[in-house]
Amino acid sequence: MPVPSTGRLPKPHCNVLMAQLWDYLHTAVPALLMDTGAEVVDLHVYIAKIDREFKTQRYDEIDAPLLYVRIQIREATCSALIDCGASRNYISQDFMVRAGLGPCVRRKPQPTQVTLADGHTHKSIDRCIDNVPVYFARHASEAVSFDILDTKFDMILGMSWLRSKDHPVNFFKRTVHVRDRNGVLVPCTVPLPHPSISCHVVSTASMRASIIRDDIEEIGVCFLHALPPHDASSTDSPSDPRITELLDAYSDVFEGLHGVVPDRPIRHEIILEDGAVPPRGCIYRMSEEKLSVLRAQLDDLLKKGWIRPSSSPYGAPVFFVRKKNKDLRLCIDYRKLNAQTIRNVGPLPRIDDLLERLGGAQFFSKLDLKSGYHQLEIRKEDRYKTAFKTRYGHFEWLVMPFGLTNAPATFQAAMTTEFRHMLDRFVLIYLDDILVYSRSLDEHVEHLRTVLERLRQAKYKANRDKCEFAQQELTYLGHYVTPQGIRPLADKIKGLRIWPEPTNTMDVRSFMGLAGYYQQFITGYSRIAAPMTRLYKPHNRNPYGKLHPMPIPREPGLSIAMDVTGPFPHDRLGHDGILTVVDRLSKHARFLPCKYYSTAPELARLLHTGWICGHGVPEDIVSDLDTRFMSAFCTALMQEFGTTIKPSSAQNPQTDRQTERAHQMAQLMLRTLMRPDQKDWVDPLPDIEFAYNTSVHPAIGMTPFELHHGVRKGRIFADLLLPRPADIDAAYSPASVRKYRELLTQVRANMQKAQVRMQPQANRRRVPCPIRAGDLVWVSAEEFALEQDVSRKLLPKWFGPWSVTAAAGDEPDGPSFVINIPEHLTVHPVFHASKLATYTPAKSYDFPDRRSQDPPSMDGH
Repeated sequence: MPVPSTGRLPKPHCNVLMAQLWDYLHTAVPALLMDTGAEVVDLHVYIAKIDREFKTQRYDEIDAPLLYVRIQIREATCSALIDCGASRNYISQDFMVRAGLGPCVRRKPQPTQVTLADGHTHKSIDRCIDNVPVYFARHASEAVSFDILDTKFDMILGMSWLRSKDHPVNFFKRTVHVRDRNGVLVPCTVPLPHPSISCHVVSTASMRASIIRDDIEEIGVCFLHALPPHDASSTDSPSDPRITELLDAYSDVFEGLHGVVPDRPIRHEIILEDGAVPPRGCIYRMSEEKLSVLRAQLDDLLKKGWIRPSSSPYGAPVFFVRKKNKDLRLCIDYRKLNAQTIRNVGPLPRIDDLLERLGGAQFFSKLDLKSGYHQLEIRKEDRYKTAFKTRYGHFEWLVMPFGLTNAPATFQAAMTTEFRHMLDRFVLIYLDDILVYSRSLDEHVEHLRTVLERLRQAKYKANRDKCEFAQQELTYLGHYVTPQGIRPLADKIKGLRIWPEPTNTMDVRSFMGLAGYYQQFITGYSRIAAPMTRLYKPHNRNPYGKLHPMPIPREPGLSIAMDVTGPFPHDRLGHDGILTVVDRLSKHARFLPCKYYSTAPELARLLHTGWICGHGVPEDIVSDLDTRFMSAFCTALMQEFGTTIKPSSAQNPQTDRQTERAHQMAQLMLRTLMRPDQKDWVDPLPDIEFAYNTSVHPAIGMTPFELHHGVRKGRIFADLLLPRPADIDAAYSPASVRKYRELLTQVRANMQKAQVRMQPQANRRRVPCPIRAGDLVWVSAEEFALEQDVSRKLLPKWFGPWSVTAAAGDEPDGPSFVINIPEHLTVHPVFHASKLATYTPAKSYDFPDRRSQDPPSMDGH
């Protein structure tokens, strides 16, 4: 179809040509044209750009199509070939120049020899570029290193890039995905060129000649407006025309900064402490590159009127830091000045409080002020304090620079003053980041107009390149803001993902402090973090080792447990304690009043009269480590009786839990039966003992009285009102003996079931002991006897470290261990794990020049 070089095209022809152009570029179909058609404009520059960017995608129909991705480096774009057969990444000389990467090229110390795809051509590569920021999509960029190769492809991404990160490639579907800064996979594949359309740059004269010769079968060239890239968002070109018109009306707000800062109600003040003297310092050395950048930036600041030559006694040195894009940022070392400055207590808003205000909002606009700090003036009498010295002169600031201690508070106060009546209604401000939020688009247009009008009146300038308008999803203060909610950006939580495994309480607290900020984004955070939280609670370490039940006695009276509880108020006979004796099988208990500080012979006499004379001599007695029970008198007496004492092990009072439970029941009933003055607490003890023994015990499933005495049950006073059964067997009759044996069998089975039920509950919070034979451990200082005139408060809390010889007892994992302590220490070498702490040597790289902080060994004690 012939196309004139100028004039108008009818609407049907324009729509056909636009559809063909859309098929080629694979972007969104533009809106239909007006009925009057459209103007034909000169397309030379645009067609040349299309031809240059897509020239490497042409292929013969017999060849397999290649796979490309669209990338951008600085202001240059190209189609990069995905080549899994290439071991490295390559960039052509032409595209390297077009992207302005010439200053970044470096020579390799050793050239690289590569073999091309034909298998015969060899080339030597001696030039490369490191860490070039490459954009694959919006918010999706990676640092890629290239070798410079003379090739017809602008760029080749080989295995070096494919295996560097997660880059899903599907050659069947011809798709390549990369992750953006939010961790979301986004496509970046360039579609295949249309097989029936090709673009060639032609001049007007040649086109006219072709039309005259009538040798053109069909041609379609049309240019109506610039089409956005397929993955472009509405940030660059707002979809609603009202937003576009609004931005055009306030275009002066986005102009550059020049000249003197307008007079504002807030100026930055630098108030020094009394007696402060100007700090002294030398100029830092710089490379040739930094000196050239310094000269250029000083000239620019002088031209803008933001600095001026100074003769101030102050003079801070300057230095440069690298930005992410490898550019240099000028910094001034104001540390000494900040140390003399009185702090401004003006607060910055809490980020979480700001984000909570966004509930229900549907549309968002973000405005970023251009060089925000430089839009505030320094108070005239304080300008000389901001002076800085360089190789090219001594200067002072007229506007507020970066690096001053009170600069954030001053700038936040200025923004709050300007937008006070809008804050928390439809505006959020954190320093130079302004967020406008609304529930509807109509409302948002008016809110945005109000904010831009305020910026115009206050003569603040915004950076159009960093602003986003009328968005439903955007990033603000390190969070991704949407109408559905807020979530932190992936790069913000990277520190949590790579956090090293905590090795001590301080590490756990540091990690939990960082993770605690994100608890509002994690469902069930408290439940997930509970194990970590328990680690740094004082005196709350889970006990080591599993608890095991004691063997069940064969019959009543063979095994008992005893303990003394008190002291209580003295009764008329001087009793202030209770000796509790419990049969371990029948659970039958005796509560014998005694003196709490009775001697060993007195307790032995009470045990003889109160239990042995009525129930027989037991085979073994379980007790705690009371010195009276472990005395030589009691030990010798029990040997005469043929009884074995089984004391509980150190730090394991659960062994004698039977009597402890009986103590609790006795004290509970005493509270309800004795007088308020507690002088008669001994009187109810027989009734309490009778009530305890005639109640069904959950472990055996019957009353202790019934099992211990071999009768159906003990009669209580309420039974006297009921008729007595006639089928009671006579004592010691064959039927009675048979029933008693059946009763013992049933009780032992009930106790075994109770132990199975109680054991998991008792071990619910217990953990395996981490200590093993051969480990170095600390031993608690509480386990050692004090020497004369030695204060325990002034001793270290732990002694050692000493090695673990072996585990004590039958369990190979403890929880008691034999420790190789020095021979001169008069203490039993077996310690429970609760009195031990694992020795962790200090990391040598933390403090390489510091001597060991381990306490001295006890060998010379």
